Amino acid sequence: MLKGIDPIISPELLKILAEMGHGDEIVLSDAHFPGHTFCPKNVLRGDGLQIPDLLEGIIPLFELDSYDDPLIMMAAVEGDELDPQVEADYMAAIKKAAPDAPAPKRIGRFEFYDRAEKAFACVVTGTTAKYGNIILKKGVTPIG
Repeated sequence: MLKGIDPIISPELLKILAEMGHGDEIVLSDAHFPGHTFCPKNVLRGDGLQIPDLLEGIIPLFELDSYDDPLIMMAAVEGDELDPQVEADYMAAIKKAAPDAPAPKRIGRFEFYDRAEKAFACVVTGTTAKYGNIILKKGVTPIG
């Protein structure tokens, strides 16, 4: 355990966050997401963890990209509906450490899968919310 690091951040996740460069992306997936299929590189299991709790642990350590959309979520497939509480819970967690963070950009299912395949890592959580996946794009970490 380290000072200043939320205990929800495992040593493996801390290493991955530190290794990521600007422009790299990490997927925080819900329990339904086929993380081992779409994230061939670094897949971490966070079974039992909820994405808002992980966001509260990650965002203080992680500079969001300021040159591109730093938050990406999946748009509902035609005929489905989004639960607005999911995004609201995520943004409440994010804004604790990044009050100026923009709302997530919504992209189609297959575009989301394409981005997940290129992501630096994926954390498969225990979140069961439908359309609960979120991608974080890392920015340039300020020095000092």
